[in-house]
Amino acid sequence: MIGVFVGSLLGAMALGMPIAFALLVSSVILMYVLGIFDSQIIAQNLISGADSFPLLAVPFFMLAGELMNQGGLSRRIVEMAMTMVGHIRGGLGYVAIIAALLFASISGSAVADTAALGAVLIPMMAKAGYDVNRASGLIATGGIIAPVLPPSIGFIIFGVASGVSITKLFMAGIVPGLLMAVGLMIAWTIVARKDNVAVQPRASVREMLVALRNGIWALFLPVIIIVGLKFGIFTPTEAAVVAAVYALFVGVVVYRELKIKDLYKVLVHSAKMTSVVMFLVAAALVSSWLITVANLPAMVIDILDPFLDKPLLLLIMINLLVIVVGTAMDMTPTILILTPVLMPVIEAAGIDPVYFGVLFILNNAIGLLTPPVGTVLNVMCGVSKISLEDLMKGIWPFLLVEVVILILLILFPSLVLVPLEWFSS
Repeated sequence: MIGVFVGSLLGAMALGMPIAFALLVSSVILMYVLGIFDSQIIAQNLISGADSFPLLAVPFFMLAGELMNQGGLSRRIVEMAMTMVGHIRGGLGYVAIIAALLFASISGSAVADTAALGAVLIPMMAKAGYDVNRASGLIATGGIIAPVLPPSIGFIIFGVASGVSITKLFMAGIVPGLLMAVGLMIAWTIVARKDNVAVQPRASVREMLVALRNGIWALFLPVIIIVGLKFGIFTPTEAAVVAAVYALFVGVVVYRELKIKDLYKVLVHSAKMTSVVMFLVAAALVSSWLITVANLPAMVIDILDPFLDKPLLLLIMINLLVIVVGTAMDMTPTILILTPVLMPVIEAAGIDPVYFGVLFILNNAIGLLTPPVGTVLNVMCGVSKISLEDLMKGIWPFLLVEVVILILLILFPSLVLVPLEWFSS
C-alpha cells in the first residue's frame, strides 16, 4: 500500500502534473487498489477538506501581508532598521535580518517576505559594494524565519492536518525564530567583516525618533497578535482577521499610501495566492483520508518499531527524511502529505506533538532553500537577477547556521518546551 501511494504520487509528479492533481491521482489509484472507488467520496472530501474554520487564517494572513506591502508598512520597517544599525560595518546586512524578523512577525509567508525585502535591499547593498551573491543568500535565509515565527502559515496548515493546537505552535515558534535571527547575525558578522563596503551615515537622534514614530504602527501588529493569543483574546483565525483589518486601517487612514482604487488589485492577488494553497490543502486531505483508511500509519509504525523507544534517534531519522523530501517538494505539500503519516509515529514514541511541529516546520522551511525545487531560492534569483549557482555560493554559510539551529533544537528540546510552557501559562 505504501508503495502504491508513493509510487503513483511520484510518477504523476515526474510527468509534470501539479502536486494537487498528483495527490488526487494517487488517491484514485489507492481507492482502486482498496476496491472502494467512488467519485462522490473524492468530491465530499475535497469540500470538507477546505471547509475548515482554522484554515480561514491562511487567506487573511496572506491579505494582511499584501496590504502591508502596498500600504507602506514594509518600507517603514526597513527605514526604521536602517536608522538603528545602518551606520555600523556591514550594517545593511543587519538591516536585512532585523527587517526579516519584523516582516516574519506580520506576514507568515517566506516567499512574500523574501520578495519584498530583496526588492528593497538588494539594489542598496549592490550600490554600497556588498557581494550580491552573499547579500541575496542572507535575505533568502532571513525570509524563512517567517514559517517559524508566529503568525506562521506553515503552523496553521500543520495544526489543521495534525489536530495540534495552532496557538501552542505559535507560542512554541517564538524562541526558535529569534534563534534563527541571532544565528544569522553571528554568521553575517563573521563572513562580512573583511568586505570593503560603503557605510551608511549615522542617523541623528531626531532621525531615529522620526523613523520610530513612522514605523511604530508596523511594530504594533505583531504585539497585538502575540498578546491577543497569549491571553486568549482571540483565536489564530480571529488574529488573522485582526491583522488584515489593522493593515488596511494603517495603509488607508494612517499612512495614506493605500488608495481605495488599489484594494481591488490587492484582493484579487491575495485571492489567487489563497486559491492555490486551499486547493492543495483540499486535495491533500483526500489523500489523508485514504491514508487513514488504508492504515498506512500503522504500517509505518511497524517499520519504525525498533526506534520507538529511542526518541532522539527517531527524530534524527524523520528529520533526515524531511530534508530529502524537501529537496524535491515544496513546503505546503510536504506538510500535508507527511503529517498524517508521521503524527501517529510521534505519538507512539511519546514525543510532544507541539515540539515535533516546530522541528518539522523549521525543517520544511530549510527545504525552501534547497535546490532544485526551493521556492525561496527561485524567488531570490528572480529578484536579485543572479543564477541559482551564484546564489548557492553566497547562501551556504547562512544555510549552515540554520541547520545547526535545527540540530540544537533536536538535541535540546527544552529550547522549545520551556518557553512554550512560559508563553502558554
